[in-house]
Amino acid sequence: MSLEGDAAATRLILDRQDGLTILVGHSYGGAVISEAGTHERVAALVYVAAFAPDTGESVNTVIAGFPTDGPQPPILPPEQGFLFLDREKFHDSFAGDVPAPQAAFMADAQVPWGVDALAGAVTKPAWQTKRSWYLLTTEDRMIPPDAQRAMSERAGSTVVEVAASHSVYVSQPAPVADLIKQAAAAIDTAKEPATTTSA
Repeated sequence: MSLEGDAAATRLILDRQDGLTILVGHSYGGAVISEAGTHERVAALVYVAAFAPDTGESVNTVIAGFPTDGPQPPILPPEQGFLFLDREKFHDSFAGDVPAPQAAFMADAQVPWGVDALAGAVTKPAWQTKRSWYLLTTEDRMIPPDAQRAMSERAGSTVVEVAASHSVYVSQPAPVADLIKQAAAAIDTAKEPATTTSA
């Protein structure tokens, strides 16, 4: 698993679309849509508590810029080339507003990242040329709200703030859906309807 591979897979899906598409990315998925979103079928980008790296930046370099006195993503040392979040810290850091039993299930069901995924650098971020929206989670302990604010401002995104954890798509799905609908409504789809693809 790598950023390059994930972006290639996203482009393959985009090739199969028959109209304009809105890419939605959560967390690391923001790096994927930033890299793959230059595709001609992409009409807009929606970042959900996501990384939005600039040219030459990776998720790792963005994390390295987080304040050292604040919460840090509890990423465990690599295991056979893959990364997991610490199960014991998952609820507090990733899903603070999700019921404990559900957060425990999410921790057990997490899909590991490849080491190369977080190290992959974005070559030409799509947000430089495509319209974007950003759902900023003010109670996030994975990506500090100030970091989300800085990335969304740099990208020129339309920003909506929600008092939620990094798992906003679980704890408060309505604002996530509403922002995607807002992006779709703002895109001129008179000739071709927009579809939505998530990363």
